This record gives sequence, structure tokens and C-alpha cells, in this order.
Amino acid sequence: MKESLSQNLEPRETERTKIQPPTDASIVASNAIKYTAYIMLLFGFLYFLIAYLAPML
Repeated sequence: MKESLSQNLEPRETERTKIQPPTDASIVASNAIKYTAYIMLLFGFLYFLIAYLAPML
């Protein structure tokens, strides 16, 4: 029993990696996707207004 406890207490080596900050290209790509989604939602909302609500007026 004591042997198994001593084996578990051995120090383990952990691998450390450096976290790199995002590059300019990835930020630009992320913003392009985000604003493209905003524009698509806006056009979808405008289509809804024109196709369904405008004929009711």
C-alpha cells in the first residue's frame, strides 16, 4: 500500500506553451464575418418588412 502512494507523489513535468496574441489578419477576418452577419440580418429584416408587412398597410 505504501509503495503505491510513493509512486503517485512523483513530480510530473508539464508542457508549457506560450499564448500568442491574435494577429491583425485574424482580427480583420473576424470583424469581416461579424459585420457580414449584421448586414445579412438587416437585409432579412427589411425583406420581411417589405414582403409581409407592407402589403397589409
